[in-house]
Amino acid sequence: MRNLLRSTFLLKATQALLLAVAVCFSIGATDASSRLNNLSHRTMCTCGCAEILGECNHVGCSSSTEELAMIRDGMAAGQSDQQILDAMVGRYGAIVLAAPATHGFGLVAWIAPFAVLAAGTLGVILLVKQWTVGRTPLPASAATADPAMDTIREKIRRETEASDHD
Repeated sequence: MRNLLRSTFLLKATQALLLAVAVCFSIGATDASSRLNNLSHRTMCTCGCAEILGECNHVGCSSSTEELAMIRDGMAAGQSDQQILDAMVGRYGAIVLAAPATHGFGLVAWIAPFAVLAAGTLGVILLVKQWTVGRTPLPASAATADPAMDTIREKIRRETEASDHD
């Protein structure tokens, strides 16, 4: 009976702990600063530094200040993340996105590297096959058919053979 009470208590304590952790994570997910951090890491700074907006470290960078203000304004207006990103793309172009879109022409940016790799691999395989097709391997007896070569091979074997005296 005592073990049953102890295991029930442990089960309830574990459930309470998991619930507390889930609540903490859900609160952090809706926090405005984490949303700003998420959006600023999904966009690029347009000053030419080629850094993610949230990581642009130029002192007094007017581009990052302007872009972050645009994100904050969109959040204050109640826009969704996608609406904010669409507004930034409308203003700065698709180059402002840290990752290409997964639809339309942006999908090509995801597929093209893998397609080029597959095409290159296929090309190498076909090239190697072409080089090997039509070649006839030397018969095993052809290597030893010439008695002069046999004499030379025997001489080389004797001269390069390690002596047991050393």
